[in-house]
Amino acid sequence: MRTAYDILSGRRVVSSQSATTTQEALVEYLRGLGCRDDEIVRVGATAVAWRGAVYSAAPHAASDI
Repeated sequence: MRTAYDILSGRRVVSSQSATTTQEALVEYLRGLGCRDDEIVRVGATAVAWRGAVYSAAPHAASDI
């Protein structure tokens, strides 16, 4: 089942991705930026690092606007 995830750099949302896991969402986002798999450092279940920046993913929070 695919879930919508927000990709965060610090506290800033940089993208929204649809994926089955947080790691998949993060890797697909970074691949879209041109990152190679061997450049990605997995920091935890919900975070990765690339070129010194740490990206995390969280389920998309729907807001009532």
